[in-house]
Amino acid sequence: MTVQSFLADNIRYLRMHKTRFTQEKLADAVGITRDRYSKYENGKVALPLDVLVAISKYYHVSTDLLLTVDLRKYNLEEILQLPDNRILLPIKVDMAGSNVIEIVPAKASMGYLNGYSDPDYIESLQQLVFPFLINGKYRAFPADGDSMPPHQDGAYVIGKYIESLTDLKIGKSYIFVTRNEGITYKRLTEIGEEEITVKADNAFYHPYNIPLENIVEIWEYAMSIATQEFDLNTNNLENQQIIKMFHEIQGDLKILKDSQ
Repeated sequence: MTVQSFLADNIRYLRMHKTRFTQEKLADAVGITRDRYSKYENGKVALPLDVLVAISKYYHVSTDLLLTVDLRKYNLEEILQLPDNRILLPIKVDMAGSNVIEIVPAKASMGYLNGYSDPDYIESLQQLVFPFLINGKYRAFPADGDSMPPHQDGAYVIGKYIESLTDLKIGKSYIFVTRNEGITYKRLTEIGEEEITVKADNAFYHPYNIPLENIVEIWEYAMSIATQEFDLNTNNLENQQIIKMFHEIQGDLKILKDSQ
């Protein structure tokens, strides 16, 4: 489904189930003609930004939800009561009452970014259960690259869903789902008003900032699953220390140069 189709279906649904207005009355409420509004609701014409913002403010529904989520699949009243209209992820359990954990496929970073808000996509993911993971919503993500040793390619990191930025803790590692990178697993080093700073545990990589507006989901590290034996030849911890020392020397040289 395209963004335009999502939007057309959502504004039609909101009008019919939240306000029960006619098209003309809703058009008057947001300051446009009925004929113009009708074309937006039927998906014949793309909704301009100013009208999108007006409709968003009128219904108190975030533009993110209007553009990316099929509101017909959720309890509308519960969504509207949440800060920024964020959708709380439902906790699913098996027959024994244990949390069901969805497994995001390996190499599916951007695929997850497109499907994270689609209940049908999430329902299609494979699942597993760990009875000792309780009191929260958990999901398994693939580890990628060598940035967070000892996690290797093929490993899975299981994260606990974080509902608010106020729950973040400096020094802990998280799976960040962002609009630019998709899925990234990093350690949090700083929290600012408009961005956060993260870094890899592999000292070879430099810290970088993630704008808060780009963050879609955050999952706190809960546990990991290794799918292959730890290889000392390719994951030599002494090499990691050498790389760390190299970066420290670089930093010291820069300080000396700046002081001259």
